[in-house]
Amino acid sequence: MAETPSASAGFLARFTVLQGAMRELWITFSLKFLNIAAYAVTNTTLVLWLEFEFGYSDHAALGLVAAWSLTMTAATLLVGSLTDALGLRRTFFLGVWVCLAARAVMAFTTVKWVALAVGMFPLAIGEALGTPVLVAAVRKYSDTRQRSISFSIFYMMMNVGFLAASYIFDWVRQGLGEHGHWTLPLAHATVTTYRVLFLVSWVFNAVQLPVIWFIRRGAEATDAGVVFAHATVVAPRRNFVAALWFTARDGARDTVRLFTGLVQQPGFYRLLVFLALIACLKLVLMHMYYVFPTFGIRELGPGAPVGHLWAINQWFIIPLVPVVGALTQRFSAYRMAIVGSFITAAAAFIMALPTQLFQPAADGAPGAVVGHWFLHLNGAVHPYYVMIALFVIGYSFGEAFYSPRVYEYAAAIAPKGQEASYGALSYVPLLLGKVMVGTFSGMLLARYCPATGERHSATMWLFVALTASVAPAGLILLRRFIRVHEAGRAD
Repeated sequence: MAETPSASAGFLARFTVLQGAMRELWITFSLKFLNIAAYAVTNTTLVLWLEFEFGYSDHAALGLVAAWSLTMTAATLLVGSLTDALGLRRTFFLGVWVCLAARAVMAFTTVKWVALAVGMFPLAIGEALGTPVLVAAVRKYSDTRQRSISFSIFYMMMNVGFLAASYIFDWVRQGLGEHGHWTLPLAHATVTTYRVLFLVSWVFNAVQLPVIWFIRRGAEATDAGVVFAHATVVAPRRNFVAALWFTARDGARDTVRLFTGLVQQPGFYRLLVFLALIACLKLVLMHMYYVFPTFGIRELGPGAPVGHLWAINQWFIIPLVPVVGALTQRFSAYRMAIVGSFITAAAAFIMALPTQLFQPAADGAPGAVVGHWFLHLNGAVHPYYVMIALFVIGYSFGEAFYSPRVYEYAAAIAPKGQEASYGALSYVPLLLGKVMVGTFSGMLLARYCPATGERHSATMWLFVALTASVAPAGLILLRRFIRVHEAGRAD
């Protein structure tokens, strides 16, 4: 009995360590929310914008989005070196200004090549300049005691940003109409619904500028307190453009050297197979980002609350991740990846079932909860609303089990001194998922869920579910060949 207050105090102490945290840490949390909200609104709108504004087909639009995502990821590889040259504050300022310019082009131009070359793809560079800098900022502005809970709050703010973006996406579309228009009060310019969403993203970016201004130059948290150091100039006596060029060159050279060293590690190829299997699960996530909005609008009608439906994921994942992590910490990351992959793949099969099976549920209590209480729909509830809700809930449980453990597994099996390198490899599943959604999912959407004509959306989801099933099957069948011993684990 005497241990209960101590345990409670110990739990609360994990949060109270942030008392007295330097202001830059709180600024970083707010910037993370604004950054993710801007990114998520744009991310959900891109395919619809490309198709409606410029007439791209499903396959072509998803291919462009995949190329955009890969450009962002490739640019991220060089951001570390660039940040060393410019500093966190200047790098983030640069990224925000690039995003503001690119989003303005995307919101107003009607020329296809300008929208892509001056808007969409430069936006990928701007996003790449922002997100990794924020990760470094959390580390720089928190001391040893604060670091763990700081990254937890950082993850939470990311999901809050996605949650806000989901509701904004529906609110704008339902307010203006799926293909509506809005006249800017002062400029007297008329923009479409999807361009208004880009303007909302632009506002989120613009709010970041005055917030960044309050970051103090050279400030850093240490266990002895806040210190102020002069920034190290990596490229002295060079102008700004030259500094960028030499930094990018050195970053690319360092990346090649790093990769050459990685391929000589004995566990490297086994880790790659593991990550390739996890990529089959990430396809489901990419499918929800880029295909689900189009699918939902076509099956449920213009203005369908697809953002609210995907927001179920954030409502569940925010509390689930820390709880699942605490309850399963004694189990190996590999084992939890198997459990999570099973749950994720099984959830995807819900969407592959005939809608008639869920008609009784749609007409009963589940339909009333999802359709009338949560979504505030009027009239009869389409079975897809119940199916999507069940699928997203199941997916969220699977994500809570496997997704955080992928990063842990990569770090746990890394040779000493190679932790950061192996940690970077943990992003390979996202890369492969982006490639698959641009090719595989594009063809599925065009064939089984076209804008006009007969649809067989269940077949599209069946292919997605079968692809996701490769992950648990492969993790079990190849376990003895690809699993690497995790440091600190007996099983």
